[in-house]
Amino acid sequence: MAVDRDHVLRSAAALLTRKATATMDEVAKAAGISRATLHRQFAGRDALVRALESLGIAECVAALDAADLDNGSASDAVRRLVRAIETAAGLLAFLYTENQLYEGEEINPGWTAIDDRIAALFRRGQLGGEFRIDLTPAWLTEALFGLMASGAWMVQSGKGAPRDFHHMIVGLLLGGALRREES
Repeated sequence: MAVDRDHVLRSAAALLTRKATATMDEVAKAAGISRATLHRQFAGRDALVRALESLGIAECVAALDAADLDNGSASDAVRRLVRAIETAAGLLAFLYTENQLYEGEEINPGWTAIDDRIAALFRRGQLGGEFRIDLTPAWLTEALFGLMASGAWMVQSGKGAPRDFHHMIVGLLLGGALRREES
């Protein structure tokens, strides 16, 4: 019987986003395959995490493309991006904490390309007068990733409703935490 690699990866992603410390045995069980079959697909946890990284990058690129970042206001593009990436937020939250992916000189260039596209969106918003200029596009990009990871964890833990994910992320990122004085 042929093993559906995409099914295994998505099953692993679903499990690891809920339980980052899951064992390979638990991953195999979640995918409905034996540990030996999982091992034939992925030599170990590192290989599995690297495959999940590739999936995460592909999901981000698809969301960036779907969000059509170059059209309309930068604020609206951020809103579209958060909506488009929402389904992958749990996987991204898991990957965000996998330090092995971001150490040393072996960082996957896919992350840099994603960061560059998002930073360009924030730069466009700054040049257009929509976004604060005292925060760098790189910081705004990292803040977006951090908020998406936090939002995913809130929803997964039951501390936040799935329907509130978009509002939580966009509201805090674009509005800031300070209460505005009413005139």
